Amino acid sequence: MVAIAGRGWTAVVVLAAAFTTAMLGTTLPTPLYPEYQRVLGFGELVTTLVFATYAVGVIAALLLTGRWSDELGRRPMLQAGLALSGASALVFLFAGTTGWLFAGRILSGFSAGIFAGTATAAVVDVAPDKARAGLVAAAANMGGLGLGPLVAGVLGQYAPAPLRLPYAVDLGLVVLASIGVALVPEPVERAPRPRLALQRITVPAGVRATFARAAIAGFAGFAVLGLFTGVSPAFLSTVLHDTNRALTGVVVLSVFAASTAGQVTSARLTERRAMILGCAGLIAGMVLIGASLPLASLAALLGGAVIAGFGQGMGFRAGLIALTSAAPARQRGELTSTYFFVLYIGITLPVVGVGAAATAFGLIISGVVFAAGVAALAAVALALLSRSRAASVPAEGGRSAGGAR
Repeated sequence: MVAIAGRGWTAVVVLAAAFTTAMLGTTLPTPLYPEYQRVLGFGELVTTLVFATYAVGVIAALLLTGRWSDELGRRPMLQAGLALSGASALVFLFAGTTGWLFAGRILSGFSAGIFAGTATAAVVDVAPDKARAGLVAAAANMGGLGLGPLVAGVLGQYAPAPLRLPYAVDLGLVVLASIGVALVPEPVERAPRPRLALQRITVPAGVRATFARAAIAGFAGFAVLGLFTGVSPAFLSTVLHDTNRALTGVVVLSVFAASTAGQVTSARLTERRAMILGCAGLIAGMVLIGASLPLASLAALLGGAVIAGFGQGMGFRAGLIALTSAAPARQRGELTSTYFFVLYIGITLPVVGVGAAATAFGLIISGVVFAAGVAALAAVALALLSRSRAASVPAEGGRSAGGAR
């Protein structure tokens, strides 16, 4: 087997393709949930619990393996992540009961938890331009998450065996990605004596105010991602009376594509401005999404998805940069892991709440309340940003006056 050059854009493309493949598998079931409900006989609450199991797997992998790629090397961890992704696809391929869905989702979560940090680090390791590499990694991550529902939606709508064929295609992609990863030489040196410690969840005292702003905005933004990947098929079929699986894929893709665009745009702005615009985008997007449900308007839902997704991408990247810039170097990894821990709580709990509320009050009421809650959280983050700005202005003025004297 001929190895690819250790560093360069060819290696970046191969690793980014593997990253996209791994993340594609995590959202593949999204447009198929209504069919699972029909075949296996469960309701919206079970659907959201199946979805939430994925986030539990991600959090567990982040806590357990957060530092492992630094000790064992990038390639072994990427191969482990792809193996778990393939195992998840196999479980879904032969799923015959609801229990299989839970098993497949937790395997998928472990895969994503391993890939999220390891693949990003590996892409940056081999890239000639580190700044551009970060954007490539973000695009691969969000692009894969968006492509999963589109691939499954198109195949599920227009090809035979809707609950089988998407996972067979995914398995083929995983095999190709595994070959690609095997061709890329290991970019970091393996530790002589690997120390596989758990990742700590902590926030240094000096950055708690920054963390609070970033975490609240990030929680709100990831709740939006959870809503569209976990509940959007039910909104489309029950509220808008459109059961086309391909349309579900397009709606979910629009959120992740807009998120990617928001991250790219935020790179050209200051962190504060990007965070402000991101929170404003979340508020505006959730107003549209909340209005789309009682109005039964697909246009309003799509518009809200794009605006909220764009705001989520801006706020997410700005918050991450603010934290990594403010944190002491030795605590940066722990702080980043804590940030992602909060984000994946955000992608889980609110969506389960929507599922539970939908059972009692219906999807329209639960969706409107969810939209209002996310908008309120984004408004709180905006208020904290304004307060921190107001506090810094007198301090800056005092220093200027002192200097004049």
